[in-house]
Amino acid sequence: MPAVPSDLVRQLYRTPPDRFVAARDAAVAEARRAGDAAGARQIARLKRPTVAAWLVNLLALERPELVADLAQLAEALRAAQRDLKGPKLRELSAQRRAVVSALVAEVRRIAAGTPDAPSAGKLPLAEVEATLNAALADTEVAEQVRSGQLLRAAHYAGFGEVPRPQLRLVTGGAEEPQPERAPDRAAERAGARRARDERAAARAARAERAKRRRALEKELAAARSDQEQAESELDGATEAERDGTAALDRIEAELAELERRRAAAEQELSRSKLARRAAERALTAARRRAGEVEAAVEAVDAEEEDAATADDRTE
Repeated sequence: MPAVPSDLVRQLYRTPPDRFVAARDAAVAEARRAGDAAGARQIARLKRPTVAAWLVNLLALERPELVADLAQLAEALRAAQRDLKGPKLRELSAQRRAVVSALVAEVRRIAAGTPDAPSAGKLPLAEVEATLNAALADTEVAEQVRSGQLLRAAHYAGFGEVPRPQLRLVTGGAEEPQPERAPDRAAERAGARRARDERAAARAARAERAKRRRALEKELAAARSDQEQAESELDGATEAERDGTAALDRIEAELAELERRRAAAEQELSRSKLARRAAERALTAARRRAGEVEAAVEAVDAEEEDAATADDRTE
């Protein structure tokens, strides 16, 4: 079975979510017109991403080198956590926060230059940040982010993907105590440092989760407010549509009546023109006849004058 062209898939996942279904359906129809029924079925199975997932996809598609840097940082974090290197882990954690913050800023910049993207105030950047943090901790999420086909935001409640071992303070070997040997102070200090690092990491994880929860609660409140506003706008738009439809129906009825009256007026005008031309012809004929009669009358008068003159001469 031929695969769906990767360029088409990337183009679809660059499309804003509110236009994704229409773009996908158009691609399905195009594949069917081309006789590619199998490709049409594969395209039809592509799912629409959420707005947050779409923003992460834009980052992966437009700036893949940044996502690659994120993967390298994730590997360094996992290695530091496996080795329980406290100072290195704290350094990388600070770097993680800086990198994620920079990536979120880049997402905002890309969205600002994308047609039909939501306004800056409506971008779910907290979900984008949570997804990037999850990608740093979970290789499966990281792979989804790199693919540019993420469908929904991801969240990670832990501090890393590698479970921390249960630490204990090392005070000696497992054999019977040997009084002649001094306790391993270096091991004790190393164990204490590891325990402190473990507690610090746990506190940092709790603080991070609390911060993320507050951000998500704020985002949820904003989303619900946006939903209520959208529902109100939808009700208003629906009512305006009904009023507009009724007004259009009235105008169309009026136009039909005016068109009927216009046709009747044109017919009456045509009849009037015909009558005018007939009257003009009749007037011309009447004038000609009047001229002829007037000439005849003048001729008769002239004959009478001649006759009267002749009579006078006879007398």
